Amino acid sequence: MSRRFAHKVVLVTGATSGIGRAAARRLAGEGAKVVLAARGQEAGEALASGLRTVGGEATFVRVDVTVESEVAELVREAVRRYGRLDGAFNNVGAPTAEGPLTGIEAAAWRADLELNLDSVFYGLKHEIPAIRSSGGGAIVNNASVCGVGAQLRRASYNAAKHGVIGLSRSAALETADAGIRINALVTGGVDTPLSRSLAQDQPGLAPQDAWRAAIAMHPLGRMAQPCEVAAFAAFLLSDEAGFITGAALTIDGGMTARL
Repeated sequence: MSRRFAHKVVLVTGATSGIGRAAARRLAGEGAKVVLAARGQEAGEALASGLRTVGGEATFVRVDVTVESEVAELVREAVRRYGRLDGAFNNVGAPTAEGPLTGIEAAAWRADLELNLDSVFYGLKHEIPAIRSSGGGAIVNNASVCGVGAQLRRASYNAAKHGVIGLSRSAALETADAGIRINALVTGGVDTPLSRSLAQDQPGLAPQDAWRAAIAMHPLGRMAQPCEVAAFAAFLLSDEAGFITGAALTIDGGMTARL
């Protein structure tokens, strides 16, 4: 594997499962000093230890990304530990409110936006100055296909993910002259435990039928593997993507190509 990230420090949120875990492994394997961030202390420490065991360099910081003070401290800890920050993959997100829009309580609406949009705002707000101080770098935010389309009964999640794309573009314009590139991923279905749980929890459908229906939404006839999304995120974080910024880039198995 290449060493595209040798001497670079990259922060990954949501690092203990699914896409985040795969991204952490990919980046560490390519030479990055990886700062792993998630709520789960035990899982985070185990992942960091595992990466170090195979020759990577990683540290874990427990954080609730819906709390700005904790995100600010996360970035400070990354800089304290490694002296710089060169990139970030803001990857936390999941739908938390489901049902008709008219039935969503205000608290549930806020909770969905806090997890899926506010967390990205806090990340960008504190990552950008640190990356600027390092001479530039890149940030990738995971927006999902719900950032360009919509799923039924998930209005707050759809709104949040649309917001992630708009926020990413705004930030990209503001930071381009500092050599910071910021892009959003438009991800389709990814075969993770969370995706299986969400797909199978559909009213009126047996779990196996719901999973088959979720797969059928993708013209390629399958879900993505976390490592495939991780590889794309790593490319966007690397210098090889040096002329890409302010973009919402699709990795969805053809999902959004349907009319």
